[in-house]
Amino acid sequence: MRRSLLVTAAAAISMVLLALLVPMAILVRSYALEDRLARAALEVQAVETVVSGQDEGIVGQYVDRLNADSTSQVTVLYPTGLAIGPDPGEDARVLDARNTGRARVDDVDDGSQILVPVSRGGNSALPSQTPVIRVIVDEPGLDSVVGVAWGLLVVLALALLAGSLVVVDRLGRSFVQPIRQLAEHTQTLGRPGAAAPLAAVNGPPEVQELAGAVDRLVGRIQLLLTRERENVADLSHRLRTPVTALRLRVEGVADPDLRERLGSDLDSLQATVDEIVREARRSEREGLDPQTDAVSVLAERVRHWAPLAEDQGRSWETDLATSGPLVRASRADLEALVDVLLDNVFSHTPDEAGVRITLTAAADRVDLVVDDAGPGLPAGLDVTGRGASGAGSTGLGLSIAARTAEDAGGEVTTGASDMGGARVAVTLRTA
Repeated sequence: MRRSLLVTAAAAISMVLLALLVPMAILVRSYALEDRLARAALEVQAVETVVSGQDEGIVGQYVDRLNADSTSQVTVLYPTGLAIGPDPGEDARVLDARNTGRARVDDVDDGSQILVPVSRGGNSALPSQTPVIRVIVDEPGLDSVVGVAWGLLVVLALALLAGSLVVVDRLGRSFVQPIRQLAEHTQTLGRPGAAAPLAAVNGPPEVQELAGAVDRLVGRIQLLLTRERENVADLSHRLRTPVTALRLRVEGVADPDLRERLGSDLDSLQATVDEIVREARRSEREGLDPQTDAVSVLAERVRHWAPLAEDQGRSWETDLATSGPLVRASRADLEALVDVLLDNVFSHTPDEAGVRITLTAAADRVDLVVDDAGPGLPAGLDVTGRGASGAGSTGLGLSIAARTAEDAGGEVTTGASDMGGARVAVTLRTA
C-alpha cells in the first residue's frame, strides 16, 4: 500500500511539475530571445549612425569588430550591390525595407532578422540609394543562459519531486503502520495465549474504528467459545452420574452375555462423550491455527506401526523424508491420520499383503502415500465420504483423514496401486 501511494503520488506530482515547468522553459527561451533582440536593436542604432556618416572602409572595420563581440551577425547591404558583413545577398524582404523605408523584423531559420534602412543625407528621398542594415539574431540554445536556466528548472523539479515523495512517504507511513499493526494482531488471534486486546492504534479515525470492531468481534468469539466449552463440560458432568447409575444396574444383570454387551455399549458411550469434550477443548489447547512439523510426526507414527507388520510377517517398505515445512494441522490430528490409513490396511487386507509408505516434502506441501497389495477399494464408491464403507465398517476412518487434509488446505485421493491393491494419497499444505 505504501509503495502504491508513492507511485501514485510520483505520477501526479510529475504531471503537475511538467504542466508548470514546460511553460516556464518556453518563457525563459522567449525572454532570452527578446533580450537578444533588444541588444540587437541597440547595435542597429550604433551601426546606423556609422553608416550614415562614414565611408565603406570605416563601416567595414566597425562591422567586423561588432560581429566579433556580439551574439548577432550584422551585415550592411548597399544599393550598389556591396555587402559588408558575413551574410551578403539580398532578398525580397531587403528590397521591401529599402523601397518602403520602414524597418521590419522577420522570423528566419533558427532566429530572427532585423532590417533597418539608413538615410544618408540628401539621398534620403531616393529609396534606391538607401543602404539596409541586416541583423541576424540566433535563437538562444543550450550553450547560452537558456541552458543554465533549464538546468536549474530540472534541478528544481527533481528537488520538489523528492521533497514531495518524502512528505507522501511520511503520510503513507502514518496510514500503513496502524493497518500493519492491526494485521499482525489479527494473525496472532488463533494462537494459544493470544487473547490480549489490541493496544491503542494511532492512526486515521477509520483505522481506529476498524481496530475497535476487531476487538469487539474477538471478544464476542471468545465469549461464544467459552460458553461452548462450559456447555460441553456441563454435558459431560450431567451424563457422568446417569452413566454410572446405568453401569451399576448393568453389573446387576444376571445374563453374562447381555451384561457384557450392555457394558460395551456404555464404554462406547463414555468414550464418545470424552471425545466430544476433548474436541471442544482442542482450540483452547492448540489454538485456532495450529502449526506442526508434519514430516517428523508422520514419520514417527509410521515407524510406530512397523513392529505390527513385522509380527504379521507383512512386507513393509518405507521411503520417508527427513524434513519438511509446517502444516496447518495439530499433532493429534496427524497421528490420527496415519493411524486411520494404516489401521485400514491391517484390518482389511490379508497378513501377507505388503505395504509401501512414501512420505515426500516440498516447500509448500507434504505428501503421504500408502500403497498395499490387498483386495483394493470398492469400485464406484467414494470411500472418503462420511459413513461410506465397503468392508462392513462405519466408514468414518477415511472421512476423518479427508477432513484433516481439507483443514490443512490439502486433499485425499484414492485409487488403484501398482502393488495390486489400494492407493491412498494425502496432501497437506504449508501453514
